Amino acid sequence: MVELVIENDVARVLERAAEEKVSGGWDALVLVAPAGATTSLPAVDQGLTRARAADASFDGAGGAHLVVTEGVPGTRLVFASVGDLTKEYDDVRRYRDAAAAAVRRARDAGAQRPLLVVAPMADRPDLAQAVAVSALGAMGGLWEPYEARVPGDGRPLDPPVEPVEKLGLASLAGPVSSELAAWVRAVERGRRLARDLGGTEPERMAPPAFARRCRDAFADTGIDVDVVDDLDVIVRDYPVLSAVARASFPVARHHPRIVRLRYRPAGEVRRTLFFAGKGVTYDTGGADLKVGGHMAGMSRDKGGAAAIAGMMLAIAELKPEGVEVVAELGVVRNSIGAEAFVADEIITGHSGVRVRIGNTDAEGRLVMADLLSHLREEARTAPSPTLFTCATLTGHAALAMGPYSLTVENRPARQQGIGVRLADAGERWGDPFETSRLRREDWDFIRPRSRADDVINCNNAPSSATARGHQFPAAFLLIASGLAAHGHRDAEVLLPFVHIDIGGSACEGGDWQHGRPTAAPVVALVAALFE
Repeated sequence: MVELVIENDVARVLERAAEEKVSGGWDALVLVAPAGATTSLPAVDQGLTRARAADASFDGAGGAHLVVTEGVPGTRLVFASVGDLTKEYDDVRRYRDAAAAAVRRARDAGAQRPLLVVAPMADRPDLAQAVAVSALGAMGGLWEPYEARVPGDGRPLDPPVEPVEKLGLASLAGPVSSELAAWVRAVERGRRLARDLGGTEPERMAPPAFARRCRDAFADTGIDVDVVDDLDVIVRDYPVLSAVARASFPVARHHPRIVRLRYRPAGEVRRTLFFAGKGVTYDTGGADLKVGGHMAGMSRDKGGAAAIAGMMLAIAELKPEGVEVVAELGVVRNSIGAEAFVADEIITGHSGVRVRIGNTDAEGRLVMADLLSHLREEARTAPSPTLFTCATLTGHAALAMGPYSLTVENRPARQQGIGVRLADAGERWGDPFETSRLRREDWDFIRPRSRADDVINCNNAPSSATARGHQFPAAFLLIASGLAAHGHRDAEVLLPFVHIDIGGSACEGGDWQHGRPTAAPVVALVAALFE
């Protein structure tokens, strides 16, 4: 990961740049600012004035411009405009996107130590995190895939695919605090892990490899890591999950794993958060095979588990007080073969609920149901518990909400405003959410049709062709995990539950095959739950 360094004396950097090409260790100045902005830094403003006179599009949002300018580090001035920010739909993501484009342009120009200078707007409280969001955008923009950084054939990397060694961070509105920089570093380290786990191809990140990568990432972090790899134990304790993985059993390198992560704070525990993450390392659809080219990109179907792992790595560094965090990641491959599970099977889950399979391509909710049931048992006696699922679950999420994460809550969570808290944090930090609500139609949709079963996992149509296709899976999860008993008004123990669907937000541009993994919703989770 690129090293992030605070540089709070930009004027001094420019003074030295007049005397030496590489000033203070920096070899480019990257400016992210509103259209028409000036900086009170003479060398920078002179370069901007010349560029604006020569290029009428210079202040347009969406691009980055290289201006050769004496008096700035390396004579490289890269400017990315965030526009005038007057439109109703403008938000802090303008800074994120501009910073990502700008540092890539500096990198492509040969810079290895660019200094990112951000010009926030003091009169815009909705842009209060512009500096931090710009830093996250820049660092995320420099990420390259794990397969490119660590070639499987052992080839030496020459030139390196991530040549930028150090990134400076400065604000024209005042000093950047060391606390803010530490927060950005921690969150970006988590996002980097999430991108690596979620974006890597299906053989390099098959379930055993996914579990090994987690062990390596959490070594010496204080996070407890436990990996369940015994097939007999998985079949016994995670029966619905193991049905999804059943066709992978003949192939050792595809065997399922349960990855358990736990963060324990120093001192008293006042809150407990439980997370179940969907980690389907490849989804063929199973017996309900994905056809017509729809299987491409299904190595990204582990984005939920990847995001939770990334969140855990971030909090390992931030060490929030008073909150214990427990995660179970179900890492499986939904293969096709003679052992594949099929529609019409009835499988009794860990909760004791009998699940009738309606569609084997609705496997993610099956994976998480058993995880959630295990977490439910611990949550019953934990201090102030909240349970979450996180998954690249439905195409309907992308159809309904576009490139946004979404939440669906049970009644106790809705009363506590957890989904609203996530949405507010996402808006401030450029990792936005939409909110949905469970309705009676969602419960009715997955009702049992006979006395032989208690719930149906899905109909036999794609979620994108099903009314309320991203809402009803939350009702299924509540029933299949046993959590439904903890949400009604007369429940002895109320357990708030939030389902997070990142089917539309996990990959840039909604392109699951080639889009860069976004690591959503790591930023929003950390900002909303651990500040």
